[in-house]
Order: sequence, then C-alpha cells, then structure tokens
Amino acid sequence: MKILDAYIARHVAGGALLALAVLLSLTAVVTFVDELDSVGRGRYGIAGAIEFVLLTLPRHAFVLFPLAAVIGALIGLGTLAVSSELAVVRASGVSVGRIVGSVLKGAFVLVAIAVLFGEVVAPWCERLAQTRRAAALDESQGREDGYWIRDEGRFVNVIRVRPDDRVEDMFIYEMDTQGALRTLTHARRAHYRDGRWVLESVRRSDVSAGRVVTRFTPSMVWETRLGPDLVKLASARLESLSGPALVQYIGYLRDNRLDTAAYELALWMKVVYPLATGVMIVLAVPLVLGRLGGVGIGQRILAGCLIAAAFHIVNEASGKIGIVYGLSPPVSAFAPTLAFLAAGVWLLRRVR
Repeated sequence: MKILDAYIARHVAGGALLALAVLLSLTAVVTFVDELDSVGRGRYGIAGAIEFVLLTLPRHAFVLFPLAAVIGALIGLGTLAVSSELAVVRASGVSVGRIVGSVLKGAFVLVAIAVLFGEVVAPWCERLAQTRRAAALDESQGREDGYWIRDEGRFVNVIRVRPDDRVEDMFIYEMDTQGALRTLTHARRAHYRDGRWVLESVRRSDVSAGRVVTRFTPSMVWETRLGPDLVKLASARLESLSGPALVQYIGYLRDNRLDTAAYELALWMKVVYPLATGVMIVLAVPLVLGRLGGVGIGQRILAGCLIAAAFHIVNEASGKIGIVYGLSPPVSAFAPTLAFLAAGVWLLRRVR
C-alpha cells in the first residue's frame, strides 16, 4: 500500500504545484499592472516593480495554497480516473477512505512546507518589499490618521514610519488619573537609540487650570517601555505578521486593555489553515469518484474550483462578520471550515 500512497500522493502534489504556479503567475501579472501606476516616481522603475512583485509572491502563495490544493487533487485524481487507474484501484478492494488517506498524505507534506514558508519567508519578504518600495518612491509608510499605540497612561499617534525605522510626526498624549489631557507632545521626527526615544523639533503643551503653556525645544529624550518593535507591529499590514508576532502584539494589546479581535482572528486563521487545506482536498475526492450523471472530468474540476472560491469568500466574510458582531474569533475562524468539512464527509458517504 505504500507504493499506492506514493503514487497517488505524487499525482496530487504535482497537480497542486502546477495549479499554484498558474495562480501565482496570474497574481503576479495583476500586481505588476497595478504597480505600473507608481513607476517613474522617485527612483521606482520597472526593475523595482518587478522586485516588489517577486517579494510579495510568498504571501500570495500562502493565501492561495488551499485553492491550489483542491485544484491539484482534482487534477491528480482526475488524471488517474481518465486513465481508469482509479477504477482498477477501487476494483481491487481499496476503499474511498483509503484513497482519501493517500491523498492527504501527499498534501500533508505540501501543507507543512507551505506553513513554514508562510510563517518564516512570507513575513520577511513582505516587510522587505514594502520597505524597498517606500525607499525607492522616497516616501514614508503611513496613512492619513497614522497608527495609534497605547503606552500605559499615554496614547501615541505615529503618522509615518520611515523605511529606516525612524518615525515622523509623533504625537504623545499624556492623561491624568481622571482621563483628562495633561500634556501633548509633538515631535517632527524621532528615532530610537540606546533604549530611549530621541525626539527632534519638539513642541510640548502642558494643560493645567484651564490654560495651555507651550514650549519648543530642538530635542528631548523620552523614556518609555514602548520600543520600535511594537511600532513596527502597529504599522505593519495584518496579513504580513507571522504567528509569533501576532502572539506578541495580542499580549501587548491585552496588557493595555485594547481590542484584540482582529489580531486574534488573524492568529486563529493561521491555526485553521492546515485543516482548511485538508477539507478542500476531502471535497475533491467525491467530485472525482462520485456519480454525477456522466459529467466530464473537466466540468468536475470547474465545479471544484467554484467550491474552493466559494469557501474562500465565505471564510473571508465569516471573519469580517465575526468582528462586526463581536463573535468569538475561534468560532469565526473555524465555522466555515467545519461546515465544508461536514459537507465533504456527507458527499464521501454517498460515494459507492
């Protein structure tokens, strides 16, 4: 049976890698076309756009792998079905469950590689891509309202994070025990050195007894436990954070009594990722082996792709709905996968 396992697993893995290559090629083309709008600004040219596209591919590969897995399973098993090899395997007494096990064994190795790739390679490449793009465009990484960070009794608003980890336009709001504003400090620029923030071009406004006293100073040192690592996490894209980084940032948010729902959901999505891939593969088996009234293998593969796309949409929607309505992150993350798993098991039981 080991020979059969290896034979089926090789076909499924080959189909998955082929599907992933096609999906990544399409994604790369779309991303490159989007980047053409920025080409010509600063030092950002065609070579920079190509580099950006290549560096973002690992993140796309991690996201697309469940879809590639189901397509690969359909292609691999479909090839065996067309050549009547699956019919011979079934006629020799091999059960549907045994075939599912062989398919999952091949997928397990790919999933393990994908998880390692997505947790180690993808976050590093994503950060490098964003940093190099911002440097070439000679712009800061930021958004209009900046990034908000709570540091005990202070609220810190960083408008822009430079590629060299310096920040621009840092606002520090210090509150008293009643929650009223006590001091507002604004620094044009700031950098972290020797465990402290060095603020430059500082305007400090002290609020007391109904009046505001403002002072200007070229530079000052700010002692805080808030390090540049947390600033990076706060300004990083949620999808670019690895599991350990999410755990670290969730711990910081909890310590400061802040909302952790979005980050907990992202963490649970990473946990459910291997299971989701396995569920997609389980759904592929009855599509190939089931009796669908003379439907051709090409139509079955198309049906599998549509099911995988539906799963992706439902999965994304479940997370957003969970955040809006305050549902438990584990429930939001696992519900679509468990629902599709139940459907897959039901379809498998109907295969004879």
